[in-house]
Amino acid sequence: MQSGLSPADSRLLLGAAALTVLMAAATAMFGPAGSGSESGTPSTYSSTPAGARAAYLLLQDLHYPIRRWEESPVRLPEESARAVLILAEPTQAPSPGESASLLKFIRQGGRVLFCGGSLKSFFASAPVRASAGGGWIQISSDLPASFTRGARTIMMEPKSSWIKLGPRQLALYRAKGGPAVVIWQLGRGELLWWAAPTPLTNAGITQSDNLNLFLNAVSAPRGEAPLAIYWDEYFHGERLSLWSYVGATPVKWAIVQVALIMGFALFAFSRRWGPVAVPQPVSRLSPLEFVDTLGGLYRRAGASSVAIVVGYRHLRLSLTRRLLLASDIPDAALAHAAAERLGWNVTHFMTILEKAAAAQAHNLRPRDALELVRDMGLYTARLTQKQPVLEKH
Repeated sequence: MQSGLSPADSRLLLGAAALTVLMAAATAMFGPAGSGSESGTPSTYSSTPAGARAAYLLLQDLHYPIRRWEESPVRLPEESARAVLILAEPTQAPSPGESASLLKFIRQGGRVLFCGGSLKSFFASAPVRASAGGGWIQISSDLPASFTRGARTIMMEPKSSWIKLGPRQLALYRAKGGPAVVIWQLGRGELLWWAAPTPLTNAGITQSDNLNLFLNAVSAPRGEAPLAIYWDEYFHGERLSLWSYVGATPVKWAIVQVALIMGFALFAFSRRWGPVAVPQPVSRLSPLEFVDTLGGLYRRAGASSVAIVVGYRHLRLSLTRRLLLASDIPDAALAHAAAERLGWNVTHFMTILEKAAAAQAHNLRPRDALELVRDMGLYTARLTQKQPVLEKH
Protein backbone atom coordinates (compact mmCIF):
# COMPACT_ATOMS: atom_id res chain seq x y z
CA MET A 1 0.00 0.00 0.00
CA GLN A 2 1.49 3.30 -1.07
CA SER A 3 1.62 6.30 1.24
CA GLY A 4 -0.71 9.21 0.48
CA LEU A 5 1.98 11.76 1.32
CA SER A 6 3.90 13.49 -1.41
CA PRO A 7 7.71 13.61 -1.19
CA ALA A 8 7.54 17.28 -0.11
CA ASP A 9 5.05 16.47 2.68
CA SER A 10 7.20 13.55 3.84
CA ARG A 11 10.25 15.81 4.10
CA LEU A 12 8.20 18.38 6.02
CA LEU A 13 6.95 15.71 8.45
CA LEU A 14 10.45 14.36 9.04
CA GLY A 15 11.79 17.87 9.60
CA ALA A 16 9.06 18.63 12.15
CA ALA A 17 9.79 15.38 14.00
CA ALA A 18 13.51 16.11 14.10
CA LEU A 19 12.89 19.64 15.39
CA THR A 20 10.54 18.31 18.10
CA VAL A 21 13.20 15.88 19.30
CA LEU A 22 15.77 18.68 19.29
CA MET A 23 13.52 20.97 21.36
CA ALA A 24 12.83 18.18 23.84
CA ALA A 25 16.57 17.59 24.25
CA ALA A 26 17.18 21.33 24.71
CA THR A 27 14.46 21.45 27.38
CA ALA A 28 16.10 18.60 29.26
CA MET A 29 19.58 20.10 28.98
CA PHE A 30 18.92 23.80 29.56
CA GLY A 31 15.73 23.73 31.62
CA PRO A 32 15.91 25.13 35.17
CA ALA A 33 16.94 22.78 37.91
CA GLY A 34 14.29 21.34 40.16
CA SER A 35 13.87 22.09 43.82
CA GLY A 36 16.04 19.14 44.69
CA SER A 37 19.11 20.54 42.98
CA GLU A 38 22.12 21.56 44.98
CA SER A 39 21.78 25.33 45.20
CA GLY A 40 24.07 27.53 47.28
CA THR A 41 21.43 30.22 47.81
CA PRO A 42 19.67 30.35 51.21
CA SER A 43 16.23 30.70 49.66
CA THR A 44 13.05 29.87 51.53
CA TYR A 45 12.01 27.80 48.51
CA SER A 46 15.08 25.55 48.68
CA SER A 47 15.20 22.29 50.63
CA THR A 48 18.88 21.69 49.93
CA PRO A 49 21.44 21.90 52.77
CA ALA A 50 22.27 25.48 51.75
CA GLY A 51 18.60 26.49 51.51
CA ALA A 52 16.50 28.13 54.20
CA ARG A 53 13.14 26.43 53.85
CA ALA A 54 13.38 24.83 57.31
CA ALA A 55 13.89 28.17 59.06
CA TYR A 56 10.97 29.75 57.18
CA LEU A 57 8.60 26.86 57.97
CA LEU A 58 9.73 26.89 61.60
CA LEU A 59 8.73 30.53 62.02
CA GLN A 60 5.38 29.74 60.45
CA ASP A 61 4.85 26.84 62.86
CA LEU A 62 5.75 29.11 65.78
CA HIS A 63 3.07 31.56 64.54
CA TYR A 64 5.48 34.37 63.77
CA PRO A 65 3.91 36.95 61.41
CA ILE A 66 6.22 36.07 58.49
CA ARG A 67 5.84 36.35 54.73
CA ARG A 68 8.09 36.17 51.70
CA TRP A 69 8.94 39.56 50.21
CA GLU A 70 9.23 39.41 46.41
CA GLU A 71 8.89 43.13 45.70
CA SER A 72 11.37 45.97 45.57
CA PRO A 73 12.42 47.47 48.94
CA VAL A 74 10.86 50.76 47.84
CA ARG A 75 7.47 49.15 48.56
CA LEU A 76 8.25 48.09 52.11
CA PRO A 77 5.56 49.14 54.63
CA GLU A 78 6.08 52.52 56.27
CA GLU A 79 5.46 51.04 59.72
CA SER A 80 9.05 49.78 59.82
CA ALA A 81 9.37 50.30 63.60
CA ARG A 82 7.61 46.95 64.07
CA ALA A 83 9.22 45.00 61.24
CA VAL A 84 12.27 42.84 60.44
CA LEU A 85 13.66 42.34 56.95
CA ILE A 86 15.87 39.28 56.32
CA LEU A 87 18.41 39.60 53.53
CA ALA A 88 20.07 36.17 53.48
CA GLU A 89 23.08 36.40 51.15
CA PRO A 90 21.48 38.36 48.28
CA THR A 91 22.61 37.30 44.81
CA GLN A 92 21.63 40.54 43.02
CA ALA A 93 22.74 44.10 43.68
CA PRO A 94 20.23 46.86 44.47
CA SER A 95 19.66 50.06 42.56
CA PRO A 96 20.53 53.38 44.24
CA GLY A 97 16.85 53.94 44.99
CA GLU A 98 16.52 50.53 46.60
CA SER A 99 19.59 51.12 48.77
CA ALA A 100 18.12 54.44 49.91
CA SER A 101 14.82 52.72 50.75
CA LEU A 102 16.60 50.10 52.87
CA LEU A 103 18.50 52.79 54.77
CA LYS A 104 15.25 54.70 55.32
CA PHE A 105 13.59 51.49 56.55
CA ILE A 106 16.27 51.11 59.24
CA ARG A 107 16.42 54.77 60.27
CA GLN A 108 12.67 54.80 60.86
CA GLY A 109 13.01 51.99 63.39
CA GLY A 110 13.18 48.83 61.30
CA ARG A 111 15.60 45.95 61.73
CA VAL A 112 17.54 44.30 58.91
CA LEU A 113 19.21 40.92 59.31
CA PHE A 114 21.85 40.84 56.59
CA CYS A 115 23.91 37.70 55.91
CA GLY A 116 26.97 37.60 53.66
CA GLY A 117 29.77 39.70 52.24
CA SER A 118 27.78 41.82 49.79
CA LEU A 119 26.74 44.30 52.48
CA LYS A 120 28.81 47.10 50.95
CA SER A 121 26.79 47.02 47.72
CA PHE A 122 23.65 47.71 49.81
CA PHE A 123 25.19 50.12 52.33
CA ALA A 124 28.21 51.88 50.86
CA SER A 125 29.70 52.87 54.22
CA ALA A 126 29.78 49.30 55.58
CA PRO A 127 33.43 48.21 56.15
CA VAL A 128 32.96 44.61 55.04
CA ARG A 129 35.25 42.57 52.82
CA ALA A 130 34.93 39.09 51.39
CA SER A 131 37.36 36.37 52.44
CA ALA A 132 38.01 32.75 51.61
CA GLY A 133 35.83 30.34 53.55
CA GLY A 134 37.75 28.07 55.89
CA GLY A 135 34.96 25.63 56.71
CA TRP A 136 32.61 25.50 59.64
CA ILE A 137 34.03 26.87 62.89
CA GLN A 138 32.70 27.30 66.40
CA ILE A 139 32.44 30.91 67.56
CA SER A 140 31.72 32.18 71.08
CA SER A 141 29.95 35.41 71.96
CA ASP A 142 32.02 38.34 73.28
CA LEU A 143 29.39 39.84 75.56
CA PRO A 144 25.85 39.24 76.76
CA ALA A 145 23.11 40.94 74.76
CA SER A 146 19.57 40.38 73.65
CA PHE A 147 20.83 38.93 70.36
CA THR A 148 23.16 36.44 72.11
CA ARG A 149 20.71 35.21 74.75
CA GLY A 150 20.85 31.42 74.91
CA ALA A 151 23.42 31.39 72.08
CA ARG A 152 26.75 31.12 73.84
CA THR A 153 28.43 29.30 70.93
CA ILE A 154 27.39 29.13 67.28
CA MET A 155 28.58 27.25 64.21
CA MET A 156 29.32 29.35 61.14
CA GLU A 157 31.30 29.24 57.92
CA PRO A 158 32.36 32.90 57.63
CA LYS A 159 33.20 34.04 54.10
CA SER A 160 33.53 37.73 54.95
CA SER A 161 34.69 39.90 57.82
CA TRP A 162 34.08 43.32 59.33
CA ILE A 163 37.26 45.34 58.87
CA LYS A 164 36.94 48.09 61.48
CA LEU A 165 34.22 48.85 64.01
CA GLY A 166 32.75 52.33 64.06
CA PRO A 167 31.28 54.38 66.95
CA ARG A 168 27.77 52.84 66.69
CA GLN A 169 28.92 49.34 65.76
CA LEU A 170 29.35 46.48 68.24
CA ALA A 171 30.83 43.02 67.63
CA LEU A 172 28.77 40.25 69.20
CA TYR A 173 30.84 37.29 67.91
CA ARG A 174 34.44 37.27 66.75
CA ALA A 175 36.28 34.79 64.54
CA LYS A 176 40.00 34.69 63.74
CA GLY A 177 39.51 36.92 60.69
CA GLY A 178 37.57 39.56 62.62
CA PRO A 179 34.02 40.21 63.84
CA ALA A 180 31.55 37.61 62.53
CA VAL A 181 28.35 39.10 63.99
CA VAL A 182 27.94 42.88 64.31
CA ILE A 183 25.07 45.10 65.45
CA TRP A 184 25.02 48.56 63.83
CA GLN A 185 22.70 51.26 65.15
CA LEU A 186 21.33 53.49 62.39
CA GLY A 187 18.83 56.12 63.48
CA ARG A 188 16.00 54.46 65.40
CA GLY A 189 16.66 51.05 63.88
CA GLU A 190 19.49 48.55 63.67
CA LEU A 191 21.36 46.46 61.15
CA LEU A 192 22.34 42.99 62.34
CA TRP A 193 25.11 41.54 60.18
CA TRP A 194 26.23 37.90 59.97
CA ALA A 195 29.44 36.95 58.16
CA ALA A 196 27.55 34.05 56.54
CA PRO A 197 23.97 32.75 56.39
CA THR A 198 24.96 29.28 57.62
CA PRO A 199 23.24 29.60 61.05
CA LEU A 200 19.81 29.83 59.36
CA THR A 201 20.35 27.28 56.59
CA ASN A 202 18.79 23.84 56.57
CA ALA A 203 22.15 22.27 57.41
CA GLY A 204 23.17 24.82 60.04
CA ILE A 205 20.08 25.78 62.01
CA THR A 206 20.37 22.71 64.25
CA GLN A 207 24.08 23.20 64.97
CA SER A 208 25.14 24.39 68.47
CA ASP A 209 23.06 27.45 69.47
CA ASN A 210 22.32 28.59 65.92
CA LEU A 211 18.56 28.27 66.37
CA ASN A 212 18.58 30.60 69.39
CA LEU A 213 20.76 33.08 67.47
CA PHE A 214 18.25 33.11 64.62
CA LEU A 215 15.18 33.44 66.85
CA ASN A 216 16.82 36.31 68.79
CA ALA A 217 17.45 38.11 65.49
CA VAL A 218 13.78 38.10 64.47
CA SER A 219 12.10 38.44 67.87
CA ALA A 220 10.86 41.55 69.63
CA PRO A 221 12.07 42.51 73.12
CA ARG A 222 10.35 40.69 75.95
CA GLY A 223 6.90 41.94 76.73
CA GLU A 224 6.34 43.50 73.31
CA ALA A 225 4.18 42.34 70.42
CA PRO A 226 5.85 40.15 67.76
CA LEU A 227 7.57 41.88 64.89
CA ALA A 228 6.37 41.51 61.32
CA ILE A 229 9.00 39.49 59.45
CA TYR A 230 9.68 39.97 55.75
CA TRP A 231 12.00 37.36 54.24
CA ASP A 232 13.44 38.84 51.10
CA GLU A 233 13.39 36.76 47.91
CA TYR A 234 13.48 39.76 45.60
CA PHE A 235 17.28 39.89 45.61
CA HIS A 236 17.37 36.13 45.00
CA GLY A 237 15.79 36.75 41.61
CA GLU A 238 12.15 36.18 42.56
CA ARG A 239 9.84 38.77 41.01
CA LEU A 240 6.09 39.22 41.29
CA SER A 241 5.42 39.10 37.57
CA LEU A 242 3.99 36.43 35.31
CA TRP A 243 6.96 36.38 32.96
CA SER A 244 9.53 36.09 35.78
CA TYR A 245 7.61 33.10 37.11
CA VAL A 246 7.40 31.51 33.66
CA GLY A 247 11.10 32.19 33.04
CA ALA A 248 12.06 30.05 36.05
CA THR A 249 10.03 27.02 34.93
CA PRO A 250 9.97 24.72 31.88
CA VAL A 251 6.80 26.52 30.73
CA LYS A 252 8.85 28.85 28.49
CA TRP A 253 10.18 25.86 26.55
CA ALA A 254 6.66 24.48 26.24
CA ILE A 255 5.52 27.82 24.80
CA VAL A 256 8.31 27.68 22.21
CA GLN A 257 7.36 24.14 21.23
CA VAL A 258 3.66 25.00 20.92
CA ALA A 259 4.53 28.03 18.78
CA LEU A 260 6.67 25.89 16.46
CA ILE A 261 3.96 23.25 16.16
CA MET A 262 1.37 25.90 15.34
CA GLY A 263 3.71 27.41 12.78
CA PHE A 264 4.22 24.06 11.08
CA ALA A 265 0.48 23.40 11.12
CA LEU A 266 -0.23 26.79 9.57
CA PHE A 267 2.46 26.23 6.95
CA ALA A 268 1.11 22.79 6.06
CA PHE A 269 -2.46 24.13 5.87
CA SER A 270 -1.43 27.02 3.63
CA ARG A 271 0.45 24.66 1.30
CA ARG A 272 -2.50 22.28 1.00
CA TRP A 273 -5.36 24.79 0.87
CA GLY A 274 -3.70 27.85 -0.58
CA PRO A 275 -3.91 28.90 -4.26
CA VAL A 276 -2.11 26.56 -6.64
CA ALA A 277 0.47 28.24 -8.85
CA VAL A 278 1.22 26.22 -12.00
CA PRO A 279 4.79 26.75 -13.17
CA GLN A 280 5.24 28.04 -16.70
CA PRO A 281 6.31 25.13 -18.94
CA VAL A 282 9.45 25.59 -20.96
CA SER A 283 9.13 24.61 -24.61
CA ARG A 284 11.53 21.92 -25.74
CA LEU A 285 11.82 23.82 -29.03
CA SER A 286 13.35 26.81 -27.28
CA PRO A 287 16.82 27.79 -28.56
CA LEU A 288 18.14 27.69 -25.01
CA GLU A 289 16.80 24.16 -24.62
CA PHE A 290 18.81 23.15 -27.68
CA VAL A 291 21.93 24.91 -26.44
CA ASP A 292 21.67 23.31 -22.99
CA THR A 293 21.14 19.88 -24.50
CA LEU A 294 24.04 20.19 -26.91
CA GLY A 295 26.33 21.56 -24.20
CA GLY A 296 25.41 18.67 -21.94
CA LEU A 297 26.27 16.17 -24.65
CA TYR A 298 29.68 17.78 -25.24
CA ARG A 299 30.39 17.85 -21.51
CA ARG A 300 29.48 14.20 -20.91
CA ALA A 301 31.45 13.05 -23.95
CA GLY A 302 34.48 15.21 -23.12
CA ALA A 303 34.43 16.43 -26.73
CA SER A 304 35.38 20.06 -26.34
CA SER A 305 37.33 19.84 -29.62
CA VAL A 306 34.09 19.26 -31.54
CA ALA A 307 32.76 22.70 -30.59
CA ILE A 308 36.11 24.24 -31.57
CA VAL A 309 36.13 22.50 -34.97
CA VAL A 310 32.60 23.65 -35.71
CA GLY A 311 33.39 27.25 -34.79
CA TYR A 312 36.71 27.15 -36.71
CA ARG A 313 35.16 25.86 -39.93
CA HIS A 314 32.26 28.28 -39.70
CA LEU A 315 34.66 31.21 -39.25
CA ARG A 316 36.84 30.20 -42.23
CA LEU A 317 33.84 29.62 -44.47
CA SER A 318 32.26 32.96 -43.62
CA LEU A 319 35.52 34.84 -44.02
CA THR A 320 36.53 33.30 -47.37
CA ARG A 321 33.10 33.98 -48.78
CA ARG A 322 33.24 37.58 -47.58
CA LEU A 323 36.69 38.15 -49.06
CA LEU A 324 36.05 36.03 -52.19
CA LEU A 325 39.01 33.76 -51.45
CA ALA A 326 39.59 30.07 -52.06
CA SER A 327 38.21 27.81 -49.35
CA ASP A 328 41.53 25.99 -48.91
CA ILE A 329 43.63 29.14 -48.34
CA PRO A 330 46.16 28.69 -45.51
CA ASP A 331 45.41 30.23 -42.16
CA ALA A 332 48.39 32.62 -42.36
CA ALA A 333 47.33 34.01 -45.74
CA LEU A 334 43.74 34.27 -44.55
CA ALA A 335 44.82 36.22 -41.46
CA HIS A 336 46.86 38.69 -43.47
CA ALA A 337 44.01 39.16 -45.95
CA ALA A 338 41.60 39.90 -43.11
CA ALA A 339 44.05 42.38 -41.64
CA GLU A 340 44.53 44.23 -44.93
CA ARG A 341 40.92 44.32 -46.12
CA LEU A 342 38.97 44.32 -42.81
CA GLY A 343 41.45 46.04 -40.48
CA TRP A 344 41.68 43.10 -38.07
CA ASN A 345 44.64 42.59 -35.73
CA VAL A 346 46.71 40.10 -37.62
CA THR A 347 48.66 38.85 -34.59
CA HIS A 348 45.59 38.16 -32.44
CA PHE A 349 43.55 36.67 -35.28
CA MET A 350 46.43 34.44 -36.36
CA THR A 351 46.80 33.20 -32.77
CA ILE A 352 43.11 32.29 -32.66
CA LEU A 353 43.33 30.33 -35.91
CA GLU A 354 46.47 28.48 -34.80
CA LYS A 355 44.91 27.47 -31.44
CA ALA A 356 41.75 26.28 -33.19
CA ALA A 357 43.72 24.23 -35.72
CA ALA A 358 45.85 22.65 -32.97
CA ALA A 359 42.81 21.87 -30.81
CA GLN A 360 41.50 19.45 -33.45
CA ALA A 361 44.21 16.98 -32.47
CA HIS A 362 43.52 16.97 -28.72
CA ASN A 363 40.88 18.19 -26.28
CA LEU A 364 41.39 21.43 -24.38
CA ARG A 365 40.18 22.09 -20.89
CA PRO A 366 36.52 23.14 -20.91
CA ARG A 367 37.42 26.65 -19.72
CA ASP A 368 40.08 27.13 -22.46
CA ALA A 369 37.79 25.66 -25.11
CA LEU A 370 34.99 28.01 -24.07
CA GLU A 371 37.27 31.04 -24.32
CA LEU A 372 38.50 30.00 -27.77
CA VAL A 373 34.96 29.38 -29.10
CA ARG A 374 33.88 32.76 -27.74
CA ASP A 375 36.75 34.56 -29.51
CA MET A 376 35.93 32.85 -32.82
CA GLY A 377 32.27 33.73 -32.35
CA LEU A 378 33.18 37.39 -31.89
CA TYR A 379 35.17 37.41 -35.15
CA THR A 380 32.32 35.69 -36.97
CA ALA A 381 29.87 38.27 -35.63
CA ARG A 382 32.05 41.10 -36.92
CA LEU A 383 31.53 39.80 -40.46
CA THR A 384 27.80 40.59 -40.19
CA GLN A 385 28.46 44.23 -39.32
CA LYS A 386 28.84 45.16 -43.02
CA GLN A 387 32.45 46.26 -42.68
CA PRO A 388 33.86 47.66 -45.94
CA VAL A 389 36.06 45.26 -47.91
CA LEU A 390 39.08 46.86 -49.51
CA GLU A 391 39.42 45.37 -53.00
CA LYS A 392 42.93 44.69 -54.28
CA HIS A 393 43.96 46.66 -57.35
